[in-house]
Amino acid sequence: MATNLSNLKPADGSKFPKKRVGRGPGSGNGKTAARGYKGAKSRSGFKFKRGFEGGQMPLHRRMPKRGFNNIFRVEYAVVNLDAIAERFDDGATVSPDTLRAVGLVSDRRALIKVLARGEVSKKLTVQAHKFSGKAAEKIAAAGGTADVIGAPAA
Repeated sequence: MATNLSNLKPADGSKFPKKRVGRGPGSGNGKTAARGYKGAKSRSGFKFKRGFEGGQMPLHRRMPKRGFNNIFRVEYAVVNLDAIAERFDDGATVSPDTLRAVGLVSDRRALIKVLARGEVSKKLTVQAHKFSGKAAEKIAAAGGTADVIGAPAA
């Protein structure tokens, strides 16, 4: 028999009546309603938190803390000189907005650092939040300028 909308039914064993707990001793799930005796899990209104292990110390608290996280660390989106040189013409002004426009930087709030990989032969005015020493030298050697700009207002 072909299957169509008039004879669809769920797979065997996939649908069954909801277990009705706390409905007397004859049900087999009366009295404590399969919750056991005392403890948080037996109380009404108890919600499992992420990582809850039945009152046992959870794994994320048993593990030792490692390392050091510097809360003052400043992350930069890095752009190399070769990528700038191939996407911009001679005499262009390269700013964070133009770098985002050509797809070299995706995060619109990221601070930008220019690194010295590759060569640059075009005279460019590059504006960024930070430059490596070699990158600034290479831009200046090609006749351009490396302008350091401040961080954007948060």
